[in-house]
Amino acid sequence: MSFAAPIRLSLMWTAALAVPAAALAQSVPTNLLPPERAIVQQPVEADSDAVAAPQQPQVQPTQVQPLPAPAPEPVLQSWTAEQAAALLALAEGIKAEGLDPADYNLPALRAAMAAGQGIALDREAARVFAWLIEDMRDGRTPMSHRKQWFVMDPDADRMPTGRLMAEALASGDFAAVLQSVAPVHPDYARLREALAATPASDGAKRKLIRANMDRWRWLARDLGSQYLMTNVPEFQLRLTVKDKIVRTYRTIVGKPGRQATPQLAESVEGVIFNPTWTVPQSIVKGEGLGARVLGNPAWAKRAGYTATRGANGFVTVVQQPGPGNSLGFMKLDMPNRHAIFLHDTPNRNLFASANRALSHGCVRTERATELAITLSILQAGLTADEGVATLKSGKYTRVPFTKKMPVYITYFTYGTDIDGTLRSFGDIYGRDAPVLASLDAPRVADRPRVTDEEVIEILDDPRA
Repeated sequence: MSFAAPIRLSLMWTAALAVPAAALAQSVPTNLLPPERAIVQQPVEADSDAVAAPQQPQVQPTQVQPLPAPAPEPVLQSWTAEQAAALLALAEGIKAEGLDPADYNLPALRAAMAAGQGIALDREAARVFAWLIEDMRDGRTPMSHRKQWFVMDPDADRMPTGRLMAEALASGDFAAVLQSVAPVHPDYARLREALAATPASDGAKRKLIRANMDRWRWLARDLGSQYLMTNVPEFQLRLTVKDKIVRTYRTIVGKPGRQATPQLAESVEGVIFNPTWTVPQSIVKGEGLGARVLGNPAWAKRAGYTATRGANGFVTVVQQPGPGNSLGFMKLDMPNRHAIFLHDTPNRNLFASANRALSHGCVRTERATELAITLSILQAGLTADEGVATLKSGKYTRVPFTKKMPVYITYFTYGTDIDGTLRSFGDIYGRDAPVLASLDAPRVADRPRVTDEEVIEILDDPRA
């Protein structure tokens, strides 16, 4: 393995990035710095031999009771005829957002409007408003149709429907309130424009655009100022600062079937240079690697394996850092219940393949050492020289981040590629069909926010 690439990165760091170094520095939030440590005064122990002073009457300080949290605004609020008319007009034009006015039972709202102000109008207007907000904020597709989707969207807690309704009724600007929950990522706007430009006669394309607009709503509206995002069907990873792509990397993702890479929103806590690989028992025992390592020490040493046998006979095999390590020279530390992470690979020739759904679930990353040094600079405060030195040491080293960095493993089959072109990507896992079917089915009310789909803990074999 040549270290020319990371050394070149050290010497030409500013020019290597797609944005100036000063702009990158400005993009790092000030709250990346660790908070000041609180000074806690320890109680002084009384001298047991001292004569106790006379007790003085204690004056109890006035106890300041914290103010109770404001009660959440109710979803059922009072509506005027004018407000209901504005809401109706908004719902009738919702097709521009890839949603269908027929989902919101607008005849019932019109009937309530004809009957005049009262509880019936309040109920129908509140229902239509709440459904519009839910679909724009959380997505129209129910969890049952989001295959291997394990992202918890926080927007419903951050922007509760009752509060938004109160704001809309107070301001009268229902369109602005609805847009306040819509995705702000530039790709959503590109899809919206594409939908407007696609004729009604091309129903299949319009439906695919609508499905992928909805996928943006499944994510948090605010993705963060700096984050990693990989689009699985595109086989690409983006390092993004303020929604601008700084660097891109080819990826290798899971094979279709049980090893398919799930969709996640997790946090990277650090970079591990020169990682070890603890071999899964399906390989240690199932493939006989443990016995081979124990029985052939010379071969094991060349391959970098060490094995230990416990008192109960249980064999653990660990591959040590080195050029042949199956995780390559780095992995991102991103704890999650799926055991999915991004890492290097010694099989770098596979990045030249067009179809890179080849792994056992984890995401292998092109130019991984460059990515590791980049993140160490942005998120841990290392210099490029320090990053290169850490890499070249050959020693297992974890570089913790000052602040966790979001990473999103997404699945868009129509969107903007890394060159800025709007196009389709192959549906390698067949996840489009249930989303498209849900657009044709009646809207599901009272939808759960968490999937009940099985969590598949993928025991990755990075050798494959």
